[in-house]
Amino acid sequence: MIAPEQKAWADRKVPPVTGLWMLSLALIAGGVSYLAAYLPKRAPLGPAVGLLAASGIVLGVGVVLLARQREFAWRRFRQVAGWTFLAYIVIAGMIEYAFIYDHTHGAVLIVMTLMLFVFMLAPPLLVGFTVARFEHVPRP
Repeated sequence: MIAPEQKAWADRKVPPVTGLWMLSLALIAGGVSYLAAYLPKRAPLGPAVGLLAASGIVLGVGVVLLARQREFAWRRFRQVAGWTFLAYIVIAGMIEYAFIYDHTHGAVLIVMTLMLFVFMLAPPLLVGFTVARFEHVPRP
């Protein structure tokens, strides 16, 4: 049986960062799909840059909303997000290597690298938040 104070903690109101960060990932997936549809030809970068900017803004809004939370398990969040981020650095490094190996260059490489950077940030934030939001933090 869950103690009443733990139930109240699990039911507390948190910002909608999960939805925002998932939207950010969806925008990045759309941008990558758009660019990949033109390969091996050069894609017009306007729509991809727009999706990248929108994704970055949505990701940033989620970070700001979460940063405003005082009663949050920040230690657990940093622990979980940090290890997940380390794994995503390795994944992003392998993908970046594939871009360079496939002779992607110029503006397309820059846009793809920036999209990869957002891809590298969003999942660790999601995993860290998902774990930390349910950890009980005593009120001061």
